[in-house]
Amino acid sequence: MIRSHFGLKQNPFDPQHIALLDHQKDIFDILLVHAQQGGLCLILGHPGTGKSVLKHALINHDPKRIITPVLNRTLHTYHNILRILCQAFEIEFNGQDHHCERLLVQQAFKIHQSGKMLVPIIDDAHLMPGECLRKLRLLFEDLPRSHNLILIGQPPLMDALRLSINEEVRSRVTYSVTLQPLAPELIQAFILDQLDRVGLAHNTFSDDALALIIRSGEGLLRRTRDLCLSTLIETVREQGRTVTLQHVNRVLMQPHWREHHDSPCAS
Repeated sequence: MIRSHFGLKQNPFDPQHIALLDHQKDIFDILLVHAQQGGLCLILGHPGTGKSVLKHALINHDPKRIITPVLNRTLHTYHNILRILCQAFEIEFNGQDHHCERLLVQQAFKIHQSGKMLVPIIDDAHLMPGECLRKLRLLFEDLPRSHNLILIGQPPLMDALRLSINEEVRSRVTYSVTLQPLAPELIQAFILDQLDRVGLAHNTFSDDALALIIRSGEGLLRRTRDLCLSTLIETVREQGRTVTLQHVNRVLMQPHWREHHDSPCAS
């Protein structure tokens, strides 16, 4: 809809094509170094702070050289997690945990021997049962050193790792970072960069509309992206070419935005 109206070849604010910001590039480079040396890395942050952007950047960076199997469904038993890992590694699963573990280790060594790096990613790791995480730690201990297991999750993941029962996992962490909400100037740079990438003029958003979007996004990339897309849709519905303050206010009147801004903690 947006692409057709503005004559674009690519959807604006596509999460698969969002460029890394400077602080994300630094984190990305560090993660690649740990993949060469062997690591267990944590990427923490509240929803919308840019964790998924880093994940997609790792997946798309160099698929011929870096293998990045992703485990997105973490609310499972260890048995089911092994099954999902087998699918990610393209291994046939026969239902026996020890057999599956052996195949996963063998596949990891094949990847290592072919000169490739292995960067498994576990998303929403804060939802994973502690027992599963501890068993996975033991499994990945048998993998070649040239791999980097990355756990992506919300801050409660670190609280869980501080428990004495999870000390064996926490003691093996080689790098951790918490993504924070961004300053207004960085959010503005993000929006303008996205407009440049799809060939939209900066004045597609009026100055007042842009300022309100930046303020309402509260430094969160996902919230800012969703607000930009919603206001663009409102503009297209009116067959307009410029997002105005009225379009932004119309979106902010929707219940899921009002409930956030009207809540006591948002004041």
